[in-house]
Amino acid sequence: MWYLESLDDYELLDCSDGQRLERWGEYILIRPDPQVVWKGIRRHPAWKKADAVYSRSRSGGGAWNQNRLPESWKCRIAGLDFHVKPMGFKHTGVFPEQGVNWHWIRGLCEKRREEGREVKVLNLFAYTGGASLAAARGGASVCHVDAAKNMVAMAKENMQLSGMGDAPCRYLVDDALKFVQREARRGNRYDGIVMDPPSYGRGPKGEMWHLEDSIHDLIRETAAILSDDPLFFLVNSYTTGLSGSAVSYLVNEEVCRRFGGKVTSDEVGLLVKSTGKCLPCGFATRWEKE
Repeated sequence: MWYLESLDDYELLDCSDGQRLERWGEYILIRPDPQVVWKGIRRHPAWKKADAVYSRSRSGGGAWNQNRLPESWKCRIAGLDFHVKPMGFKHTGVFPEQGVNWHWIRGLCEKRREEGREVKVLNLFAYTGGASLAAARGGASVCHVDAAKNMVAMAKENMQLSGMGDAPCRYLVDDALKFVQREARRGNRYDGIVMDPPSYGRGPKGEMWHLEDSIHDLIRETAAILSDDPLFFLVNSYTTGLSGSAVSYLVNEEVCRRFGGKVTSDEVGLLVKSTGKCLPCGFATRWEKE
């Protein structure tokens, strides 16, 4: 499993009974997590001191209860600065388990820049911009694409918060696959590509799609806009019906057959402070040039 020993202002203090106990800076949150299948094992005293608890509704969705939180606050996570903002469906605007991938992205970009070479990175389904921040911190120019206007706005705020408001980053509100197809026609190419597609969603005309049915087309068409000497290709997924091995197979077919290099896939996770064990939080598949 890939994880970081320290994530600065974020800690997973404990987890039990389908819930996480988390510290986000000075605030303690309790949020549901379906991976926490063990019960009755609560070791940390902060379970009784949470500033907010997210409770799911039987009719769908949920709400923050016992809420003593500000609208948003600043947290440093894996060396990057974010506005943490509790939102609907338990989210906070940041997925801290991705810190291990941000560290990897930043290191690869820094190494190539030290060689005196430019790096162009495309971040698809880019959410609030963790991977964009990491690439920019590593000296890359970035294209940040997400279909949600409010998430793109938060990504801009996070870039400014991290002191990189002047970094060469384009922010686009767009459908990821449609954007990739236009980039292919325009002849634009990227040295590094990150994608974090949702498990399911709606297309530009309202049509439903599922990642398992669309993942091959998405990887094939996105790999086609890699540069002649690419640096990395990263696919993240939280889709339970899709395995890391299956995505590795696809990346081998669509990237390794053309560029060589190596593909690795593993779960990403968070270290639980009370036990020293790791909570799984999806998986990542990485390709990099050897």
